[in-house]
Amino acid sequence: MPLDADACYRALAAHDPRFDGRFFVGVASTRIYCRPVCSVRLPRRENCRFFASAAAAEVSGYRPCLRCRPELAPGNASVDSVARLAQGAIDLIENGVLEDGGIEHLADRVGVTSRHLRRIFESEFGVSPIEYAQTQRLLLAKRLLTDTELPVTEVAGASGFASVRRFNALFKARYRMAPGRLRDARVSATLPSVLTFELAYRPPYDWESMLAFLGGRAIDGVERVDENGYSRTVAIEHRGARHVGRVEVRRVARRPALSVAMSPSLARAVPAVLSRVKNTFDLACDPALVGAALGSLADARPGLRVPGTFDGFELAVRAVVGQQISVRAARTMLGRISRAFGESLADGDAWWRLFPGAPRIAGLAPEDLTALGLTNARARTLVGLACAVKAGAVRLEPESDVEATIARLMALPGIGAWTANYIAMRALRWPDAFLPGDLGVLKALDETRPARALRRSEAWRPWRAYAVIHLWRNAA
Repeated sequence: MPLDADACYRALAAHDPRFDGRFFVGVASTRIYCRPVCSVRLPRRENCRFFASAAAAEVSGYRPCLRCRPELAPGNASVDSVARLAQGAIDLIENGVLEDGGIEHLADRVGVTSRHLRRIFESEFGVSPIEYAQTQRLLLAKRLLTDTELPVTEVAGASGFASVRRFNALFKARYRMAPGRLRDARVSATLPSVLTFELAYRPPYDWESMLAFLGGRAIDGVERVDENGYSRTVAIEHRGARHVGRVEVRRVARRPALSVAMSPSLARAVPAVLSRVKNTFDLACDPALVGAALGSLADARPGLRVPGTFDGFELAVRAVVGQQISVRAARTMLGRISRAFGESLADGDAWWRLFPGAPRIAGLAPEDLTALGLTNARARTLVGLACAVKAGAVRLEPESDVEATIARLMALPGIGAWTANYIAMRALRWPDAFLPGDLGVLKALDETRPARALRRSEAWRPWRAYAVIHLWRNAA
């Protein structure tokens, strides 16, 4: 990206791995240059110089940091950055990838060898990936025992343990108590009617604006939004099995947290469901950092977040269907697609449906979609997109490489820059995505030329996706 020193310093202060490899910082007081994810103490602004490459830093007389090792930054070595790889692997562990295919499969998903992945975990966490996953399973089990009424047998399965015996033995060895110690003796031995959790966030949080955004785009039968919260159907492939149910998200009254209620049928996919809630509601956002970058643009609503998605393919379908039509028209068309090709939720309520996944859409002929009112070109684009996702040529998860995914999307017929960057903003969770040609963005900026909007957006790096949300709000 063009190097704006103030934007680079804000990204450096955030230590966000998504900016790793996009610039380097040289510290005048030490004559050392680092990656933006380096764990050393944040240098003073006046001591920092920013470079587009490691070579530029070295030509200017800076030595590479021995801690963050600039040679390992994305684009500078055959391996990816340590911090980004570690976070991507953690996300996949939460979604059960390690249990599904073991360490080799996990390493393949993040694009490195299993040996290198083990080195990463040893350097970042002091444990192996398997030991890390084991601790996460035990912590999840502790949470389920404390916060739900799931029977112990279900807790063991939901936490990823192959047997109750193994779960009991490891829990006793690690925590020096039996799992039942955390339980009231009156807890039922049957599955509860609902599982409830809380997820914290950093205030402020503009909950009303989030609900308004999601509500205006809610797909009938798949989602429901009212003044209190958001509900939807969920289908998740997790640990080799398909889990289907419903999720409801509401704001907690007296704490900065969201309450998440899910069907007991999702009990064995709890980590994956909670991960998707975090992405959808942008719970990792730090409003103070975003506000510092956006300045007066964020003054009116400092708690605005970038809405994510429960499913990357579903979001991509929304983006394609929404090309050059109104939000309301897109919502109508998505409802037709869901009714025609989505499954009914087997819970006795015929209104609820699952949105059709990539395998289902990939198996359609374009004519199946044009019969619902889509144009021939858009129908072909949807089928082509579904085939690419089904084949694994395009991955739409937050851990996916942003630039490579945008390039692969734009190589598909019918997907241009707006659609690809909108998908990056919401499905890949890229905080610096920007839509200079978007009509709402141009209206809010009182511009007619996308190139001018793009130049003005440089002041908001590296949080331009948040600027888009504020501009949309101002243009409404």
